[in-house]
Amino acid sequence: MPSEDLGLRDPRAEGNYRDAAPAAAKRRLLLVDDNENHCWALARAFEKRGYAVKVANSAPAACTLLQDWQPEYAIVDLRMPGPNGLTLIPRLKAAAPDVRIVMLTGYASIATAVEAIKLGATQYLVKPVDAPMVEAAFHDDGADATLASSDHMLSVERMEWEYIQRVLAEHHGNVSATARALNMYRKTLQRKLSKHPPAGAR
Repeated sequence: MPSEDLGLRDPRAEGNYRDAAPAAAKRRLLLVDDNENHCWALARAFEKRGYAVKVANSAPAACTLLQDWQPEYAIVDLRMPGPNGLTLIPRLKAAAPDVRIVMLTGYASIATAVEAIKLGATQYLVKPVDAPMVEAAFHDDGADATLASSDHMLSVERMEWEYIQRVLAEHHGNVSATARALNMYRKTLQRKLSKHPPAGAR
């Protein structure tokens, strides 16, 4: 049976995946990943969960979609040919200030995760992921998530704490030098250091 008869489109095509139900009745999701097979599988999974999905295989293609469409949720791969996923976060926030963004990567990096959150991402997940995991991350601001409870979800607070501690150690405990290295006000750093470590921090 042709794929058109099933209401499916070529998984390599960008833009809308399915239009069987009114888009206005569904939650709008933008999926940005250069891995076409991963896009297709994740898009199908989210459509079954009640989302209207649009797909882009690069940051520039995503920006084109954002010219006349505002997603409520976005899944963005970090590493793609051309501009990486981090460059897309400010564009997403400008087009849809309340958008919930989950950054995906195959390479766990504390520094990159902290940068993604600073730019406006909601959570940062390490591949492989599935739709339930990503959907949970959309509604998790990192306050309670820890690596101890999930091998994939990296707590924002935990990552930031560990990163600060690492930089502080590299500067032999010198708070002023650490603040300069982090491009952070000294008082802000002192306030962060005065707090208790987030749950699950090493």
